[in-house]
Amino acid sequence: MSTTQAPIARAPTRTAVWLPVAAVLLGTGWGSNQFTPMLLVYGDTLGVGTGTREAMFGFYALGLIPGLLLAGPLSDARGRRDVVLAAAGLSLLASVVLLAGESSVALLLAGRLITGVSNGAAFAAGTAWLRETSLPPIGSATREAVARRATIAMTAGFALGPLVAGALAQWAPSPTIVPYLPHVVLMAVVLVSALPVPETVASGTARARPLSAPGMRSARFRRVVAPMAPWAFAAPAIAFAFLPSVIDAEDVDGGIAVVAAITTLTALTGVLIQPLARRLEEASASRNRAGILGLLLLSAGLVLAAATAETGEIWLLVPCAVVLGAAYGLLLVAGLIEVQRLASPDSLAALTAVYYALTYLGFALPYLLTLAAPVAGYPVLLLATCVVALGTAATVGRHS
Repeated sequence: MSTTQAPIARAPTRTAVWLPVAAVLLGTGWGSNQFTPMLLVYGDTLGVGTGTREAMFGFYALGLIPGLLLAGPLSDARGRRDVVLAAAGLSLLASVVLLAGESSVALLLAGRLITGVSNGAAFAAGTAWLRETSLPPIGSATREAVARRATIAMTAGFALGPLVAGALAQWAPSPTIVPYLPHVVLMAVVLVSALPVPETVASGTARARPLSAPGMRSARFRRVVAPMAPWAFAAPAIAFAFLPSVIDAEDVDGGIAVVAAITTLTALTGVLIQPLARRLEEASASRNRAGILGLLLLSAGLVLAAATAETGEIWLLVPCAVVLGAAYGLLLVAGLIEVQRLASPDSLAALTAVYYALTYLGFALPYLLTLAAPVAGYPVLLLATCVVALGTAATVGRHS
């Protein structure tokens, strides 16, 4: 039996019903990125090398991708609310595990795994819930505005998490415990604020939908959306998770705070570029100009990254953060708008989940570059990655 998607509780349009849902996305994004400056802390306290740190950073993808692929279809069938609230609870739990893992790599990996599951569920079902609480009859936003709301909420979390955690790790006592406490408090508040938000899916079936979504089979998804998706998060991962370790940013005075600032700058640039992404999409909805520009900026950022790895100049992290952050913002917004165009109403969360699963494959790029380092130096590897990105831009442009 099919699932009928319809609002089952209507709130007045004057009420910002979508704000608590956006807060869940912000909070889970915070939990995702607060770990970035902590990599330098654990490098010092646990004595782990670059490879282990990159593995810890990307390990949560092992939880995130199944979380995405299971939570999206489940929320299409059973409803958004329970899935998103459970995701918020897991995000809180993940921070508790991380602060308990101050001297244990195993606990840190477990915390990252739980973070991945929570983020996967929140980003898939939460983005769909945000859309449905923003559009009529509950809200009055446009489809493009909804895509911006989702990206801004997540990116604000991506920016604030490392900024707060990095500052506390640099200057507060107990640098492996205190940095996680603000997120624990935030998620407790977010959980309470989201409780009154209405469910937006009426379920008529006892079984979740299949993992596949009809939009996946479209030529545009396979030839335009899927090729550019992994680059969306590969760009910021290079800027704040890879380059600081390559040039030993931890050896600089205030190195943890520097990495936190670079992470925040990358995320904020991703937010500030989004009005341009909207204008590009409005000017030509079918040409995917925002996505193509994002891939070209990514290629330029990889050239800058190669120069940074070659010279070891820490100031070059700033232009890398700006260029790669802009690429991230353009690519993520372009992809979300494409997904909303392709998805049927009752498969929106499932297709969004598939899209996010593809984007988060990009977080594996720093670890892959670390594995390949014995074969060629980092500057050469980054330039080779640039060539692949340019090839992706050509492919996407041709099929757009």
